[in-house]
Amino acid sequence: MTVPFSRRPALVIFDCDGVLVDSEPIANRIIADALVELGIDTNSEEALENYRGGKLTKLRDRLEQDLGIELGAPWVAAIYEKQFAEFRASLKLIPGIIEALDSLDVHGVNYCVGSNGPPDKMRVSLGVTGLYERLEGRIYSADMVPEPKPAPDLFLHAAANFDLVPEDCVVVEDSVTGVTAAVRAGMRVLGYGADSGEETLMQAGATATFSDMRRLPELLGCE
Repeated sequence: MTVPFSRRPALVIFDCDGVLVDSEPIANRIIADALVELGIDTNSEEALENYRGGKLTKLRDRLEQDLGIELGAPWVAAIYEKQFAEFRASLKLIPGIIEALDSLDVHGVNYCVGSNGPPDKMRVSLGVTGLYERLEGRIYSADMVPEPKPAPDLFLHAAANFDLVPEDCVVVEDSVTGVTAAVRAGMRVLGYGADSGEETLMQAGATATFSDMRRLPELLGCE
């Protein structure tokens, strides 16, 4: 297999949900339930397709405008409460991610997390799967920057914290929202398409795509 990049990155920025932890099906099923309660005809599959990689507060703002109602902070908090409970009960790692991170460590490639989710969500999802301690101090949330993905702010913020320019970074994303943010940041991006579809991620601007996390070290030139 041909490595898609001419040089190994200095930093790999991982999305969290759907890339490190298999949280998207749980999270979006709960979002779908909340939308149905508002009278919106949807299901888990549609929610996963429509809201993958998005920020929950942005969804709330859009619903308030479209429906002419006030949901406020309690609506978001109630969804997170249900998500966190299920995360603690059943959340799993993406298969192969530990081996991929181990390989990056061996090859001296730095890595961090860049997620639209709030810090509290990552404390739970990464905590129950055993990754929080490993990544502590390298976890970046869209709450830290002016605009969430698909704006480039989060990825540029993460790179700046490592004193790196965008060209030194590779982003690993599973959503069109995240791929778009990476492209806008001027970063190379690998689309992890196990659930969202590799063709869709390529159309969004991914440099290359893959569906087995065990392939990541090879794609990055770390084999």
